[in-house]
Amino acid sequence: MAYWLVKSEPSTYSWDQLVKEKQTCWSGVRNYAARLHLKNMKRGDEVFFYHSNEGTDIVGIAKVVKEAYQDPTTDDDRWVAVDFAPVKKLKNPVTLETIKKDKRLANMALVRIGRLSCQPVTDAEWKTVLELADEK
Repeated sequence: MAYWLVKSEPSTYSWDQLVKEKQTCWSGVRNYAARLHLKNMKRGDEVFFYHSNEGTDIVGIAKVVKEAYQDPTTDDDRWVAVDFAPVKKLKNPVTLETIKKDKRLANMALVRIGRLSCQPVTDAEWKTVLELADEK
């Protein structure tokens, strides 16, 4: 299993909205690196849900429930979408400030490539973030 992080502004699509809907199509991604990451996601992979711009923190864990398919928001077959479902809200959201202060996360894509909307997370980074969120 691989780990990932996706970003969304809460005013556009929030964690609470994902929980309410029980599943969502993650579409509209138009960055080549992010597209590659979406294509590499496999059913069952876990995903940190990050609120960007408004809050800037990891607030929950979702999982991939449908692997990459043609993005329904475009006729261009180069772009893909992935479906996610919520797994759990983190006990304590992990802020970007906390992540940047933790030396164990210095190489995390969220720190190095801040604007990328979909990015991989290593096993060690995943465990560290869960520790910071007080998850066992």
